[in-house]
Amino acid sequence: MANYNAVKYNGFSKGGLKLIKTLTASSSATLSFVDGTSDVVLDSTYKEYLFIFNNIHPATDGTSLTFNMSIDSGSNYNVTKTTTGFTALHNEAGSAASIGYDTGDDLVQSTSYSILTVGGGTGNDNDENVSGTLRLFNPSSTTFVKHFIATVNNTQSSGYCITGFSAGYGNTTSAVDAIQFKFASGNIDAGTIQLFGVV
Repeated sequence: MANYNAVKYNGFSKGGLKLIKTLTASSSATLSFVDGTSDVVLDSTYKEYLFIFNNIHPATDGTSLTFNMSIDSGSNYNVTKTTTGFTALHNEAGSAASIGYDTGDDLVQSTSYSILTVGGGTGNDNDENVSGTLRLFNPSSTTFVKHFIATVNNTQSSGYCITGFSAGYGNTTSAVDAIQFKFASGNIDAGTIQLFGVV
């Protein structure tokens, strides 16, 4: 596993990032990181974990990239969550731009998958995809809820560039030991997701 030392990422300095696992999609229904499976570490080894999405391309046009957490090694992805998000957007024509709170993608004590592409589904043209990060804090805690922060850039199906900022928490004091990513509809056509431990 590669070790990325003296990394400054998203405006904060850390001792380094330890690459744990890279998953590559190829018409995949889901991409799942399960602690103890296929060399995945998602336990008390690190207090923070970072997922990096690279050119995640949907098979279906206009669908949202989502994720959920598991407390039973991936048997169920149904952790109760409360989330919020806002977006900054600009269209390809240069005729529309805005920034604002997006109420439609919030969750309120819901076990549904949390939307990472806040503000609009990703297009499936060859020049459309989503890239970004998800930070998960102290998932192995059996005392506190599980906070997360996501930042993604999304090429939306109607020609908008949307940067989405979302955050929330998994309302469980059980250890989270698996994370699953999928589109709300259809397969993940291509792209990679990397999991890092923050040293």
